[in-house]
Amino acid sequence: MISQKLTPHRRILTNSPLAIFFSFWAHRELIWQMVKRDVIGRYRGSLVGLAWSFFNPILMLLVYTIVFSVVFKARWGGGLEDSKADFAMTLFTGMIVHGLFAECVNRAPGLILSNVNYVKKVLFPLEVLPWIALGSALFHASMNVLVLMLFYFVANLSIPPAILLLPVLFFPLSLLTIGVSWILASLGVYIRDIGHMMAMLTTIMLFLSPVFYPASALPEPYRAWLYANPLTFIIEQARNLVFWGGKPDWIGLAVYYAVSCLVAWLGLIWFQRTRKGFADVL
Repeated sequence: MISQKLTPHRRILTNSPLAIFFSFWAHRELIWQMVKRDVIGRYRGSLVGLAWSFFNPILMLLVYTIVFSVVFKARWGGGLEDSKADFAMTLFTGMIVHGLFAECVNRAPGLILSNVNYVKKVLFPLEVLPWIALGSALFHASMNVLVLMLFYFVANLSIPPAILLLPVLFFPLSLLTIGVSWILASLGVYIRDIGHMMAMLTTIMLFLSPVFYPASALPEPYRAWLYANPLTFIIEQARNLVFWGGKPDWIGLAVYYAVSCLVAWLGLIWFQRTRKGFADVL
């Protein structure tokens, strides 16, 4: 039972960026137990259970291959990707990055609203709820990467060694996501329209990021808007590592890490300062 895993609530100081990691470490056992419950609960009652987390990305990758490469006869451009399998895998890589971010921020506005019983428990650390959503999303993103590598191996009879560097890209994206999730989880309590707005916004971000097309396909004057999307840099770096054998843009990554830490820190500060009114509103 989750209730048996609760530990006395520890006051998380937010006057330091390190509070982000203290928040996670102080409640790591609770987060782990609730992530497992969240992942297993999603498939409870289905015929094959957790195996759906593996079969779903396989089916989606097959659909992308057929629809975009066979029906629409789409090509990535620049002569880089000509085979149907390569096009589908390139597209799927962008979908993995967008899916991780979108799953978390779409759930965030409803996290407190769907766990009102935890708000009334003085000992329960509410700030772990976005961590749980992120943990569940990272599990599904990991399964998607596993499927991507299986397809890559079948198509090329090899696995790119640079795949080992993908966590270097996903870590700052996770920090950015948890920061945004803390803000949205808090706003969702006070402004119920946030949930509807985020569903629309993440759909817009899907088409305003280089998921279905390369960034170079946009005319030069519009590319700055594309790079204003926080997903664009990670998507392009992931493709560069996996498909084109390039090295990470370490300077760009350092900037991304710094911005992500700042967003996560501000998100935690915002959440801790606004949580005092949750019980009154709910």
